[in-house]
Amino acid sequence: MLLTLLVSVALGALAGATELFDRNLAYASPFTNAIHLSHDTRSLQKRHVEFVKRQSQLDDTQSSDGLTDEHYPTFYGGDFSSSPFIYNGGINFTHSVASGDPLDTSVLLWTRAVPIGSQLPDQSIPVCVTFRIFNNANLSGKPVDSGSAFTTYDVDFTLKVEAKNLKPDTHYSFQFADCTNPKTVSPVGTTRTISSPDTAAAKVNGGKPLTFAVFSCSRYQDGWFNAYGVAAHNTSAEIFVHLGDYIYESLGNGAKIGRQTLGRELATIADYRLRLNQYRTDVSLRDAHQKAPWITVCDILLRRDDHEVADQAWKAGTADSNDTAVGCSFSPSGACFTDRKLAAVRAYHEWMPIRQVDPDDKLRIWRNFQIGKLLDLTMLDTRQYDRDITDLYYNTVINSIADVTNRSLMGPEQESWFYNTLDQSKERGAIWRVVGQQIVFTQLNESDAFDVDAWDGYRANRNRILDHLYDNKISNTLILSGDSHANWVSDLAHPNDTTTYDPVTGNGAIGVEFAGTAVTSSSPFGSGVSPANADKQSQVLVGVNTDLQWSEGSYRGFFTLTLNTTHANATYFAMRNISNANLDGFASATFIVKAGANKLSRPVAGGSVLAGVLKNQG
Repeated sequence: MLLTLLVSVALGALAGATELFDRNLAYASPFTNAIHLSHDTRSLQKRHVEFVKRQSQLDDTQSSDGLTDEHYPTFYGGDFSSSPFIYNGGINFTHSVASGDPLDTSVLLWTRAVPIGSQLPDQSIPVCVTFRIFNNANLSGKPVDSGSAFTTYDVDFTLKVEAKNLKPDTHYSFQFADCTNPKTVSPVGTTRTISSPDTAAAKVNGGKPLTFAVFSCSRYQDGWFNAYGVAAHNTSAEIFVHLGDYIYESLGNGAKIGRQTLGRELATIADYRLRLNQYRTDVSLRDAHQKAPWITVCDILLRRDDHEVADQAWKAGTADSNDTAVGCSFSPSGACFTDRKLAAVRAYHEWMPIRQVDPDDKLRIWRNFQIGKLLDLTMLDTRQYDRDITDLYYNTVINSIADVTNRSLMGPEQESWFYNTLDQSKERGAIWRVVGQQIVFTQLNESDAFDVDAWDGYRANRNRILDHLYDNKISNTLILSGDSHANWVSDLAHPNDTTTYDPVTGNGAIGVEFAGTAVTSSSPFGSGVSPANADKQSQVLVGVNTDLQWSEGSYRGFFTLTLNTTHANATYFAMRNISNANLDGFASATFIVKAGANKLSRPVAGGSVLAGVLKNQG
């Protein structure tokens, strides 16, 4: 009778425990309101409850005497040593901690809690993890928010929770722990919230300049991710922005530098999980996630560049897979595009501190962050959302249709939303409009050849954006770009328009583009190209491209963007060596944009750079 009563009490508590599954957003990710594509936490709870019932139901001839299982204590108040409720064999926080997608009163916190020991949990046994977030580095006093959540093999033992009730524009420290052994703790992470939209520009970030670190294109087999470490340890960056190609789907031989990729070309969720797992073992990437919140400009939170799924992506396929019987055979894995995309999106959401996307609007992930009256940070999806066909290598007609009026890189819905967002940003009095997107916006004539997988393949769409900026006198627009594996800094103007725009003075421009090189991926100027040989190519490029003011193609690295009410400062960092783990980098060039000028300050980069070539030296 007593056993029956206690089991009843325990199961009653279990019935209310769905919130412990629900609090882990990895189960709900990547889709809002789409249980059939996500994990139904009610089903997970039911699986858990049924397992408890099965273990607890004893007939008259059975006894629980001698049945002890120290790996599975009850979590809900009863003492049933033979009833496995949560795992108690010890956990390992294998990939440290991370945070991301900061709002003014909340931020997402992430970790991975992997069971250890010889007796791993049954699929019905959750791992329980607690989190606490504090407004001080010592983790002292009462936490601002805290709680517990479950994780299981269903989501690769990842854990993603939203810390709420935070203050705007505030720095925090956080830590995870094992529910069953509070002495087992994760490393301490640091994060922050952004300012509320109505905060005066001069008061954003406590009145201090706000710095972003901007990255793209991290190919594991090409080198060590030292750029992330330099940003984390040697700059004042407080928010990290990634502009695509956080992982690569392909294989490559990095064994000679200790960077051999595991698995095969990515197709299934197991493939994508394995690759994300391997990437996140890099020490510099680990430190960068632990140091500051990330806004990943990927087709999951905000957008994704193509390699997070596969190369040369558009709305209905990639270079080696699409949704036809023939198209599926192009992929070495035999996977079709939609299956591959859904697997990539789900795994990415498990492994990254990012919010869910809307499955009812073509996985829309474009959106806007209002960071006080200092800036709007507008993230676009220029890879997958309703994007017309791109260069797939075997189709050679894209250049001939690049000027077609109704051809779109963004799709009409996103394009209309973008114009409205720019207008609203101006109307609300924000000083800067910072636009994060994957691919180079400015025209780049490379020996009479154009990269039609970038904006040069969608010229009418680009012209409409420039027209909107000019016609509506929208100032202080800064476009951030990745993907190209080289550095480019340009005034924004209509291509080849030397009537409105003067490339010497910058007069007539409507904004500036900062395009950054890769963290590790090879240069388009040639794999391993020397600075001297890269500069020879850059000299030609700045000469033939009207808007292009600086080109650099040898060094791997990143750049920071620092904003205050009067200036924007972009500093480019170059890594001297990515063949081993180190923090050996230097600032190669610095650019200033004055608020209201809509052009790079002259002389550009102060007239001198430590790498690359300026259009006008001195």
